[in-house]
Amino acid sequence: MGSNAWLFWALASAGFASLTAVFAKMGLQGIDSDFAAFIRTLVILAALVLFLTYTGKWQGVNGFTGRNRTFLVLSGLATGASWLAYFKALQLGNAPQVAPVDKFSLV
Repeated sequence: MGSNAWLFWALASAGFASLTAVFAKMGLQGIDSDFAAFIRTLVILAALVLFLTYTGKWQGVNGFTGRNRTFLVLSGLATGASWLAYFKALQLGNAPQVAPVDKFSLV
């Protein structure tokens, strides 16, 4: 992969994101979007615990700097807000409408 490894992972992300929109829209039928985001978070947490355990990538947080902690917390808060807004948008709109707008990054 070399210097284009980022492209592979970016395309994989886009592919999984498209599945996310379809699966989330189907899963939101008849339940609150905020609670659905909570369930999604629990599933992601469990998947990450299994992945980190399987790959042996657990590490201590003692080596984290204040900058690491601050920006990881801010990133987590931004992700949570993004997921809540995304699930609400999916509940109110159609996945083919919501997904492209969600991927329109301001970065």
